[in-house]
Amino acid sequence: MGELLDRLNAVDSGADAPTTSAIDQAADLFHAASHAINEAIEAVRGRWTRQMPLQALAVAFLIGVMTARRRRA
Repeated sequence: MGELLDRLNAVDSGADAPTTSAIDQAADLFHAASHAINEAIEAVRGRWTRQMPLQALAVAFLIGVMTARRRRA
């Protein structure tokens, strides 16, 4: 991720334009970082679901009840 920031700062400062290879490397770094973030988000969601399945079910039930009441009224 640091390499991506260094390359972007170099472009902003007016240094030579990055080559296609540099752009490909930056894109790969960005893809890897976004993949790592998505994995972390999924891990947190899975952990929350495993730790509190009854609470999650209760919240979903209450939201369903409130939604049904609003539509009926």
